[in-house]
Amino acid sequence: MRILAALTAIFALCATPPVQAQTTDSPLEMLDSGMQIYGWEGVGRVDFGQTGFCTGALISDTHVLTAAHCLYDRQTGDRFRDQDITFRAGYRNGRAVAEGRVLRTAIHPGYDRAGGVSAQNIAHDLALLELTHPMRGFGVAAFGVHSQPRAGERIGVVSYGRDRSEAPALQEACDVLGQERDGILVMSCSVDFGSSGAPVFTITDGQARIVSVVSAKGDATLDGRDVEVSFGVTLGARLDQLRAALADGDRRFIRAPDANMTAPREMSSGGGARFLRP
Repeated sequence: MRILAALTAIFALCATPPVQAQTTDSPLEMLDSGMQIYGWEGVGRVDFGQTGFCTGALISDTHVLTAAHCLYDRQTGDRFRDQDITFRAGYRNGRAVAEGRVLRTAIHPGYDRAGGVSAQNIAHDLALLELTHPMRGFGVAAFGVHSQPRAGERIGVVSYGRDRSEAPALQEACDVLGQERDGILVMSCSVDFGSSGAPVFTITDGQARIVSVVSAKGDATLDGRDVEVSFGVTLGARLDQLRAALADGDRRFIRAPDANMTAPREMSSGGGARFLRP
């Protein structure tokens, strides 16, 4: 079922004015050959036993960034065991450039599995996976990160998805359509089921840096047209919290009160912006 996102309501809550799309978004390009995937090997498939998969990206030799909701079984709501999670870097056509088992995971304490796909959860939908062994020396380079897209920058996404689970796809150019004050990004990027946790990139001085991860998708009306949009959140302090949790050896990242957290809410009072998780 497709869920309508009231984009005008989102823009009304933006801390900054919405950015209009500069040019037409680029189509998806399958990265299913060695030449095509070169430079993107740090993006991989995060597999949860035999249950399903999400997308993730290496941000250090041992750390993989993905979405928090990926770490929960969609059917039972139970959290996957860390030892049942595998990161397959550069996975395509049955083979990975490198594979890593997960030692432990950290989920942002602002994310509440019971809260469903809400603005509150999208604003904290981040998880960090620590691998048992570093991927240094396997030809897989970690990506740098930025807190958020800079003004005027276009973005791109590399993701796996439904009907393309055996190779990632690159959308080289799409746009940030708006930014809500909780750091939620409304984007024109094309995503599908399995794209959760996919890295959102900007290119600066020829280097791809991650500015968000894909959390959800929805429908919106823009300039009189019904369009599909995607949602993510900026990184900054949220990612710092996850890094600190793993550095402290906090295996399951115990949820703690956060003085800056607010109660779950919709993004507008008139029915709200609702989201469909990819």
